[in-house]
Amino acid sequence: MSDSFISQLPAELNVLTDAASLVRYGSDASGLHAGAPQLVARPATVEQMAALVTLCARHNRKITIAGGGTGLAGGAASDEGDVVISLELLNQIEDIDEAGGTALVQAGVVLETLCAAVEEKGWYFPLDLGARGSCQIGGNVATNAGGNRVLRYGTTRQLVLGLEVVLPDGTIMTMLDRTLKNNTGLDLKQLFIGTEGTLGIITRVVVRLFPRPQTRRSALVGLASFAQIAPLLKAARSALPELSSFEVMWADYVAQAARVTGRAIPFDGAWPLTVLLETEGADTSMFHAGFDAFLESMLENGAVQDAIVPQNLEHAADLWAIRDGIGELFTSLRPFVAFDIGIPLKDMGAFIEQAMTEINQRWPQASNLLFGHLGDGNLHLTTGHLQPADIVPVEEAVYALTGRFNGSISAEHGIGRLKKPFLHYSRDDTQQQVMRRIRDALNPQGVLNAARILD
Repeated sequence: MSDSFISQLPAELNVLTDAASLVRYGSDASGLHAGAPQLVARPATVEQMAALVTLCARHNRKITIAGGGTGLAGGAASDEGDVVISLELLNQIEDIDEAGGTALVQAGVVLETLCAAVEEKGWYFPLDLGARGSCQIGGNVATNAGGNRVLRYGTTRQLVLGLEVVLPDGTIMTMLDRTLKNNTGLDLKQLFIGTEGTLGIITRVVVRLFPRPQTRRSALVGLASFAQIAPLLKAARSALPELSSFEVMWADYVAQAARVTGRAIPFDGAWPLTVLLETEGADTSMFHAGFDAFLESMLENGAVQDAIVPQNLEHAADLWAIRDGIGELFTSLRPFVAFDIGIPLKDMGAFIEQAMTEINQRWPQASNLLFGHLGDGNLHLTTGHLQPADIVPVEEAVYALTGRFNGSISAEHGIGRLKKPFLHYSRDDTQQQVMRRIRDALNPQGVLNAARILD
């Protein structure tokens, strides 16, 4: 990196160059280490960010954008000599509009912090995922994060009203709309949602809020077979219009997640599948009676075999801790592949059967843990205890099968670096060419997050 570039870095960028910081900010939860960055810059204002990006573009310095470091696709893993730009100091909640139900937040705000702040004002931001205590809003938007409540509220894309971004040449583009209706030409913010920082750096976000639910009801139900899932989901959506979560867990996953989180195994492991249902609404007798009646009818007609109904928030949190336990399992599974696949629910059973058959035949030593947001067709399969040489062949096998089922190789985690070689299973040549044209128009030097999504 040239001395002229370093000499022009403003002091207020809070630059870090120590070895520990370079490792920390130059990698993410995927475990990928593509190369050590030269430095980490931490701008505290949008203007500082824009000035830094302008300087990097002028000197053709490559930038890696660092958020909360929770990504599993290698999107925040730097290349050798990169300038890492951390968003952690852009961490202010600038405004909560209590009349209109919107919030204006900087990109480095942690998801859990935002959710707590708006709830204090009587509002609710429904995005929820296991990394809620570490992930940042900017990264959620850049990857179009999904999570546990997509079934009711949609992905992050449906929750964003406006954005401010710094383009690859340092230009600040402000699109901080706070209205639901805006038919004034191209909706340019969509270019930056789900494109993983390859078109611009998200600096501020306007998010849509919802009235805070007065209460939640949840239940964990046991099923004897996968064939029961689709009818149960249909019945739940019909009887519980405020259904927000439908999380399916296989027995091996439940046992392992309960172990690492220190919880008891539900039903003593009696059922091959369990479903965690949650609904949100008004704290009325009608709401509670409707939920109880639904469970009773499902038990009576054999749609479910057993049910656990939490009697308090602490018990409900224990059930959700099992569902969220995958992060604590990763260490014991290395080397592993964490698949994040989208498959139409009508095809999910056949897909799982074929995937498990191939993996078990070719890699009999592998451990497979399955769970997913099956209410929206999102399956998480973690295949661990592999040999390093097995990683790519396992990925190839599962992603090729995903393509044959017309599925998505990434339902919510993004493509990053790790899934880029398999993008063709979900995006054909024409789609990739159009994506490349858009990227090259906005990021012609490849300054921002190079080598992500596309070559």
